[in-house]
Amino acid sequence: MDDAAAALASAIGSRVKLERTNRGWTLDQLAAAADLSRRMLVNVEQGAVNPSVGTLLRLSDALGVGLPALVEPPERRATKVVRHGEGAVLWTSSSGGRGVLLAGTEPPEVVELWDWTLAAGDRHESEPHTPGTRELLHVQHGRLTVEVDGERFDLDSGDALSFHSDVAHAYTNQTRTTTRFTLSVFEPNVGTARRTETPDA
Repeated sequence: MDDAAAALASAIGSRVKLERTNRGWTLDQLAAAADLSRRMLVNVEQGAVNPSVGTLLRLSDALGVGLPALVEPPERRATKVVRHGEGAVLWTSSSGGRGVLLAGTEPPEVVELWDWTLAAGDRHESEPHTPGTRELLHVQHGRLTVEVDGERFDLDSGDALSFHSDVAHAYTNQTRTTTRFTLSVFEPNVGTARRTETPDA
């Protein structure tokens, strides 16, 4: 792990632990609620791993907070500026692809803003998000293939797509050049179903 990745892993681990302890949950309770192994959760809280986007989504859903909350300091500000290069790099590929979470809003109506770069041949598969989640994307450069619940959409530079992402979906660059796209994710009612229940209820 390089220094930036290690710092991000540490920040995520601290935030997950803070959210868990604030709720009075044990490691086992959160692991069960997020459908993760206890060992994985321990590694996340210790900052020993860079969790996948899927793992972070499971944790944020289980804790009832938006994904942006897990990669930002606990202090909240009404207005936040994210300077170039300050976004949270939550996905990388061996060929140089990157998924960067640039900004997000607070629950219950969470909106995430991402900057994605897919190198030639890169593919990112995503598990279904929580019910009602939608995505909007705009191809800035190159070509992008998006698969949504078995249906395929081929997009060129300048094209946009909106879709329900509470089903399996994937983004693929099938060309020999780099593809870059902006992605917005809207996840409604984050945390509202868990405000009055505990993981072992």
